[in-house]
Amino acid sequence: MYNKPIFLQPVFKERIWGGQKLLTEYKYDIPHSKIGEAWVISAHSNGPSVILNGPLEGKTLADAWNEHGELFNRKESDSEDYPLLVKILDANADLSVQVHPDDIFATEIEGQPYGKTECWYVLNADPNSEIILGHHAKTRQELGNMIDQNEWSKLLKRVKVNAGDFIHVPSGTIHAIGKGIVILETQQSSDITYRVYDYDRVDADGKTRALHLERAKEVTLVPHQVYKADGHVKIIDGLMEKTLVREKYFTVYLWELDGKVMKKLTQDFLQVSVIEGKGVIAIDNEKFSIEKGNHFVLPSTVKTCQLSGKATLIVSHK
Repeated sequence: MYNKPIFLQPVFKERIWGGQKLLTEYKYDIPHSKIGEAWVISAHSNGPSVILNGPLEGKTLADAWNEHGELFNRKESDSEDYPLLVKILDANADLSVQVHPDDIFATEIEGQPYGKTECWYVLNADPNSEIILGHHAKTRQELGNMIDQNEWSKLLKRVKVNAGDFIHVPSGTIHAIGKGIVILETQQSSDITYRVYDYDRVDADGKTRALHLERAKEVTLVPHQVYKADGHVKIIDGLMEKTLVREKYFTVYLWELDGKVMKKLTQDFLQVSVIEGKGVIAIDNEKFSIEKGNHFVLPSTVKTCQLSGKATLIVSHK
C-alpha cells in the first residue's frame, strides 16, 4: 500500500508579467528571470508535476492518476482527467484582464473536459495592490458596447487586496491579478483563457498578444455576481482549520499548525501546499519533513496522519 505523501516538483512557466519572487521567496531554481507561474500540483498535459519520492518517483501526477486510480479513490464516474490544478503566480506586472468558460462551453466549444472556476489565496501584496474582479455592466449588450469602445475604466471593478485575503473566481468572472501580488491559485484543471484587455503592451518581439473578445462576451456572467468566503473555523488540538470555500468543484482550507494534531482523512485525496514555516508529517511509523515551498498529495490510502510543527498550509480536495 502506498501509504505516504506524494511530493511534487513544480513546473515553471515564463510569462511577460513574471518576476523572480519564486526564487527569492520560495528558493525555487527558476529557469528564467520572468517566471510568472509555478504549477505546483498539476496533472495537466501542458505541465504535469513530476513525483519526487516513493515507488512512483520520476513518474508524473498524470501517470499516477491514470495507472493507480486507487490512490485517488477514482470512480468509474470520474473524468479521464485529474480534476484540480494548483499554481503559485508572481505578478511582477499586471496580468491581462481575462475570463474563463464553464464546463459546458469548454466541452462543446473547446473540446476540453473542464471549464475554469478558480480561487486565490494572497501570499504577498505590495501596499495598495489591486485586483480586477468583475464588471459594472448591467446587460450583455452594455458589456459588449463597453468592450467594443474600450471603456475599461468604466467597465472594470477594482478591489484592493492584502496578504491573507481570499478571492473566489467562478467561471464567467472577468478578473486580473495586479502588479505586486503573489497568489496561490486552486482551480479546475483547465488552461482555457479568453483575454479581454492587455493594456496594449507588446512582447519581446514587439507584438501584441491575441485577444478573444467574442468568446469572452459569450461566457462572461452578466451582471457580475459577488461571492463571499465560507469562513467556518474549527480548532483541533494544535491545528486551526478555516474553510475558505466549499463549492461544486473544490473545497479549500487554510490550516494554521502550531503544535501537534492527529488528523483523520476522509477525502478521496488531499492536496497540500506549505506556504510558511516547517513541520513533520508522520504516517504510521514513517516521518516526512515539510517546509515552505513543499507541495504534495495525500492519497486515499492515508487514513490518518500526525502533523507537528509551526506552519501555514493551503489544503484542498475535490
